[in-house]
Amino acid sequence: MQLSHTLPVASATFDDPNLVSAAGLVPVMALAEEAGLRALGDEHLSLPTDKGANAGAKLAALVAGMAAGADSIEDLGLLRHGAMGKVFDRPYAPSTLGSFLRAFTFGHVRQGDAVASRFTLAMAEQSGLLGKAGDTGTVLLDMDDTIVEVHGYAKQGAGFGYTGVRGLNALLATVTTDQAAPVIAAQRLRKGCVGSSRGAVRLATDALALVRRSHLAARPVLLRADSAFYSATLVGAAIKAGAQVSITVRLDPAVKRAIASIDDDAWTTIRYTDAIYDETTKTWVSRAEVAEVPYTAFTSAKKAQQVTGRLVVRRIPDLNHKAKDGQASLFDTFRFHAFFTTTPVTERGTVAADQVHRGHAIIENVHADLKASALAHLPSGTFTANAIWLIAATMAFNLTRAAATLTGSTQLARATTPTIRRKLINLPARIASSARRLHLHLPRDWPWQDAWTALYAALLPNPAPAPT
Repeated sequence: MQLSHTLPVASATFDDPNLVSAAGLVPVMALAEEAGLRALGDEHLSLPTDKGANAGAKLAALVAGMAAGADSIEDLGLLRHGAMGKVFDRPYAPSTLGSFLRAFTFGHVRQGDAVASRFTLAMAEQSGLLGKAGDTGTVLLDMDDTIVEVHGYAKQGAGFGYTGVRGLNALLATVTTDQAAPVIAAQRLRKGCVGSSRGAVRLATDALALVRRSHLAARPVLLRADSAFYSATLVGAAIKAGAQVSITVRLDPAVKRAIASIDDDAWTTIRYTDAIYDETTKTWVSRAEVAEVPYTAFTSAKKAQQVTGRLVVRRIPDLNHKAKDGQASLFDTFRFHAFFTTTPVTERGTVAADQVHRGHAIIENVHADLKASALAHLPSGTFTANAIWLIAATMAFNLTRAAATLTGSTQLARATTPTIRRKLINLPARIASSARRLHLHLPRDWPWQDAWTALYAALLPNPAPAPT
């Protein structure tokens, strides 16, 4: 593609008051309004002074800016260009929203958590964000943390965590089903040098409470996590809430003894990296194998905290880097990966349990998605301001996914939020008014016109106007 020689560009001026660059915010914020975002903010946020006035509207402005791609306080200025003041009431200045963020204390952050959970549940009712009431299958609840890198010494709570990167620690819990893509159910911002399991029990109970309050309550729930979250308190809290667990274990002496007790003929070859399926024997030719053994976890704890379940083990031959130099191994050695699960073997066999547990990696996609969006930057030096920024980022994530779900496109419903933004939110429009009503004139031949029109028609009383 090259510039036109027939009609060359002669000038460029920023002078049209009737244009907007993110017309997709119209249906998206209509969905937020239907789900009660502003009303929930007004009801649950009790920030003092003028900084906390109109808390619901300011929180909605934060979410709107993030849905449109803002990853810093300054970026929230994208809500105040062209005709945005005609389409939306009172677009707030970035400085006003920055003062609003800095007014939060820890108690107000917990109020923000309450708003986020209620907002997610309301969107699930409006859009099918968590699937439909008649759906079946296991609800997968994943927990993991990630380090959000920061720079400089002015960020409260910043420190060097397990990655060796200076930052703050964001702990998330996501809900996934066979019918719906991951949705963030709970979130918490911690200082950078904190252990992964800090606050995990409270986060898990918050996420499980959200599941119980939704239409997913009647379905089985499986909590998946890595070895950093393997503890008697977390497993006990999950079981008490009615969930099963599938958590990676550390290779401590008790686990090693359990692995050593597995018979050599108990291992089953599984589909893994570079596996080949043998049509003749109907089996996988692979270097990875799985087996299991009954196991009682936390035997060093009190009897009431001990949990009986299964230890599922995957083994892979350890690479011998000196084999090419003629120093072959006398016998095979293996690397082991083990996890503890309370799912009955009649419900999910060894191979199936391993496959489901490996699916825990899906939460890494959510981390990457947030870091490519609003969580690319933690904008304030105040820890609590960054904590509410994380909450707003998760609400924007869920709102964007709910909007994509309403389009009826399975592909969009499972797309990343940057992709959804590019196709549904960040498209330009010209504003025209007639009979005290606004009309959006959108680009002709927009590739995702049908999806955008379906979203608009689902949320606003009149069908979207045909492009002219």
